[in-house]
Amino acid sequence: MNKEELILRLKPIVDTYAQDKAAMENLNDHTDFIKDLHINSANLVDLVLDIEEQFDIEIDNTSMEKMLTIGAAIEIIQEKINTNDR
Repeated sequence: MNKEELILRLKPIVDTYAQDKAAMENLNDHTDFIKDLHINSANLVDLVLDIEEQFDIEIDNTSMEKMLTIGAAIEIIQEKINTNDR
C-alpha cells in the first residue's frame, strides 16, 4: 500500500476526532494531531484504536508515543503492515 492510499484511508478516521476542520484541508506529513488538529489525548487513544482496526495492525505503546504527526502515523502504519506481511 502506497502513501497516497494510506492517507485516503487515514483521513476519515482523523476527521472524526479533529476539532480544527480547516486544518484537515491542509493535511500533510507535519500536521500534528494535538497542536494542529486539536485532538485531545483521550481521543488520540481512540484514533489509534480505529487505525488498528482499519489497517488490521497492532500498535504497541512505544509506537503510539511516537505517533504525533500524520507523517509519523504513516511510517508506523507502513512498518506494521510490512511486519504483518512477512
